[in-house]
Amino acid sequence: MNRFALLATCVAGLTVLAAGPAAAAPEAAADETVTTCGNSGLQAGLLTRLCAEVTGNTVQFYGKVSLAGPPSPGSPAPAPKELLTTLSAEVVGAGAPPLTQDKPAIFTSTTLEVRGPASTVPCGTTVRGTFGVASFPWAPRPVVHEVTLTC
Repeated sequence: MNRFALLATCVAGLTVLAAGPAAAAPEAAADETVTTCGNSGLQAGLLTRLCAEVTGNTVQFYGKVSLAGPPSPGSPAPAPKELLTTLSAEVVGAGAPPLTQDKPAIFTSTTLEVRGPASTVPCGTTVRGTFGVASFPWAPRPVVHEVTLTC
């Protein structure tokens, strides 16, 4: 077999192998939960991030609060910090006011998760969530995350 024929055979074989698993991949189940997260931000000296869990046409936002970086070696553990968290969700373009949840929380050195209520919305709808964290003397600087439900 000459080199050209060998190369053509290898390319054809790789093309079949590459297309095989993709064509056989099953569709995502309607009850499967997909989690996405937006960009992180600094609020009250802590790292914050907003995530969304989408299952079918139900969406639930949750905020995460963690240390902005590791403590210095040999330093004492950070003191607990009182936080006021605000989590809201709104349908983009609906004109309705956002559903807002204010919740006090105590942050220690472990990641804190603040969950909002789950909402059911029509397929194709874009939902915007915001998550703000305040702690005296810092005001919130909310992080935002949007998801479009593709049921």
